[in-house]
Amino acid sequence: MMDMLTLSAERSKKQFMAKPFTLGLLLMSAILSITIGAMPLSFSQIFQDLMHKVSQDYTLSTHVLLEIRLPRTLLAMAVGAALGMCGAAMQALFRNPLADPGLIGVAGGGAFGAVVIIVLGNSLFPHAMSYFGSYALPIGAMLGCLGVCGIIYKLSNRQGQFTIITLLLAGIAVNAIVGSFIGILTLISTDEELRELTFWTMGNLGGNNWSLTLPVILLIAISLIGLSRLAKPLNLYLLGEAQAQHLGVQVAQLKKHVFFFTAIAIGAAVSISGMIGFVGFVIPHLVRILIGPDHKYLLPTSMLLGGSFLTLTDIIARLAISPAEVPIGLVTSALGGPFFLYVLYKQTQRLH
Repeated sequence: MMDMLTLSAERSKKQFMAKPFTLGLLLMSAILSITIGAMPLSFSQIFQDLMHKVSQDYTLSTHVLLEIRLPRTLLAMAVGAALGMCGAAMQALFRNPLADPGLIGVAGGGAFGAVVIIVLGNSLFPHAMSYFGSYALPIGAMLGCLGVCGIIYKLSNRQGQFTIITLLLAGIAVNAIVGSFIGILTLISTDEELRELTFWTMGNLGGNNWSLTLPVILLIAISLIGLSRLAKPLNLYLLGEAQAQHLGVQVAQLKKHVFFFTAIAIGAAVSISGMIGFVGFVIPHLVRILIGPDHKYLLPTSMLLGGSFLTLTDIIARLAISPAEVPIGLVTSALGGPFFLYVLYKQTQRLH
């Protein structure tokens, strides 16, 4: 009994400290991301650059800060936050810690849309490609995400009931179909197209300006606010659908809301950053090990830690083989996997 009370007190202390600690970590990672790079920026330099922005007197460092470093840092924070919180929500929805946002097919749909634009865009939609320019790829990826989500939603929604099993099976089937189309398009692609789509599927946060970044951050912010309001019903949902309904939770509406918010956030993230694995699966799992399954703490902590993790890995991706960049998806897996195994090992040792 004393052991249980001690464990509960220790978990409560971790839950209380989780949000301020991860918020501090996110701010620290943002400062590092802005100041570290091929052209280091000091705090005094950043202040001067902001003054130059006010006076419209741009220098090279002003351009680096405002047009490259700052939008990239905000994008890394937003995409990491989306992957972290959506991963926690999907694991609650499926009541399975192995679930991640990729299960509903949104990432696969985004990849399909992007590959279509890369391989067939200039031949099938030459006027649209010319008109949209650098926006064509993220628009194609977003349309792919929305198309796949629409199909999966239609298959999973029967007479107002949103079934998790159908959602899971439809997601797996659509992912397989989309994967086969991507394989076919890969086979017919040129060497240059193959290189571009290979880098896209490994994730990349570079080359995005404010006009591309701001709409994505806005969509992600709206979705994460919506998900954060579902913490209490998700806690009750973990007791079982019947028990949750008896306690006043509208289960069908809850599942639809989690699906929509996750699809919008991940669709927006994938459309501009490509496919970044690992974060949506492991970050919520790691947070759950450390502070428990209460979504009041799990959702915001996963969001903040996901944003911190992706921001720090983006710094490594930029600097590892500078002036070239390592695809960030490779860095997240290479660094996050061993760290997660270490935490899992320590947790197992503690239980014995």
